[in-house]
Amino acid sequence: MSYNLQVTIDSNSGFCFGVVYAIDMAEEILREDGYLYCLGDIVHNDEEVERLREAGLRIINHEQLKDLRGEKVLIRAHGEAPETYKVALQNDITLIDASCPVVLKLQNRIKTSYEDKEQILIFGKHGHAEVIGLQGQTNNEALVFQDIAELDDAELPKKFTLYSQTTKSTDRFYQIKEELLRRGYEVTANDTICRQVSNRDEELRKFVKNYDKIVFVSGKKSSNGKVLYEVCKKYNDNTFFISHPEELHQDMFKEGDKIGICGATSTPMWLMEKVKETLLAY
Repeated sequence: MSYNLQVTIDSNSGFCFGVVYAIDMAEEILREDGYLYCLGDIVHNDEEVERLREAGLRIINHEQLKDLRGEKVLIRAHGEAPETYKVALQNDITLIDASCPVVLKLQNRIKTSYEDKEQILIFGKHGHAEVIGLQGQTNNEALVFQDIAELDDAELPKKFTLYSQTTKSTDRFYQIKEELLRRGYEVTANDTICRQVSNRDEELRKFVKNYDKIVFVSGKKSSNGKVLYEVCKKYNDNTFFISHPEELHQDMFKEGDKIGICGATSTPMWLMEKVKETLLAY
């Protein structure tokens, strides 16, 4: 029996410009040199990382960077802490810097705040590559929290500057700011959330309402994926989170279902196309 599913991919989904820029740079060097080192996963999507590995991308960590000499190393869109640039200089490493311009601008603002002796709080995911780079601008003195409950028992200064990881939810950021003001703190809030991410939030709200079911495609490690999946789920309860087509099952759908496919800023369009092919084969 054929399910005759009607399947549409959200035209606004897929890589943001920061990820496109990093992958384009990597592909160009891979064509010329046949291999390239990359500090950490180039994007939080295992399928895309695997595709680039097969083309010669070699993923390394910070410890392995210290042992390299005279090589080219790509810095991905998430950006890096100042320490990474120091190591590269000492080891004669050529950095191919694909840090996202939005992240670089945020790093500079945090660095300026730190040099101006401001107390800094960063709303972000613990251990996330971007957040490590941001904290590095403050000599790791900034306080990072991913949930306001973490601040309940924290010894906070009376006055501080609040920043956010670029891929966090705008709504959540402003809720946190209001709550901190309500608790009596003097807060200077800098909304540093990427507008390509927050606009996608708005676009998704409209998109998901038009379908019986939504298939949201994202890597499990993607912070942005988690945020956007929650948006989809809020506006269409029939939303499934998958990382690759093998996670789909025919019994998730009914005959004639209208299905919308969307994804994170780290989800490649080719992967969403594969999901569409799988659904159309039912």
